[in-house]
Amino acid sequence: MIFGKLIGGFIGLLVGGVLGLIVGVFIGHAFDRGLVQTMRFGSPENIERIKTSFFETTFLLAGHLAKADGRVSQQEIDHTEQLFTQMGLTAEHRRRAIELFRQGAASDFQLEATVATFVQTCGPQRQLQQTMLLFLISLALADQGIDPAEHAALVRIANLMGLGTAQLEQLLRMAQAQDHFHGQAGYTAQPGTSLDDAYAALGVSSDVDDKALKRAYRKLMSENHPDKLIAKGVPEDMVKLATERSQEIQAAYEMVRKQRGIKK
Repeated sequence: MIFGKLIGGFIGLLVGGVLGLIVGVFIGHAFDRGLVQTMRFGSPENIERIKTSFFETTFLLAGHLAKADGRVSQQEIDHTEQLFTQMGLTAEHRRRAIELFRQGAASDFQLEATVATFVQTCGPQRQLQQTMLLFLISLALADQGIDPAEHAALVRIANLMGLGTAQLEQLLRMAQAQDHFHGQAGYTAQPGTSLDDAYAALGVSSDVDDKALKRAYRKLMSENHPDKLIAKGVPEDMVKLATERSQEIQAAYEMVRKQRGIKK
């Protein structure tokens, strides 16, 4: 592809003569490479590869995380089974997920190689990595808290994906707070939920202005939109979980909106 080089060279020539031409061609070349990479990662064939990798890596890492504290608890098993039900897995996918979970929990599981393969397959799509981490955080929270071993495993996984510890801690705070907005009564604030929980669920502080609040809310809703996640390569089965998260986010925003008197 040469469009970037042609346009960059032309603009560079007009602005800076021969030197500008050289600089413009160089910048245009970098643009062309980025565009080709984006097109390649967005191709239907690669989206299918990403979906397969996302599914397999999720349950491999789920098994690894569940075994991080030395044993797989009954609560973690029950929560994983609950995830299967929420996702509506077919019998074949369910068997495959269980097999992958057991492989991830094995003592000879290769964490670094597994994450490296996933990152290479997904390419420059940080949202996919954050989405997977949120699934894993949900599993870790299944037994009413994250113990030090599970936390260390999450930090290790996040770092291998290129995410900093601070980013992981932010995701943890948001996920824990979002849990307050999902219960038997549906997607609404549960008894004992505070306004601080609502702000944490949205990833903002209580002193945020209305404009920034709306921007953060819309960004979260966009990131968890089913069509966008599917287009990035998140398996349709797992999109259902992201849809539930968006409803929790919406419930948290409604709590803050009403308290502030913000119009819909």
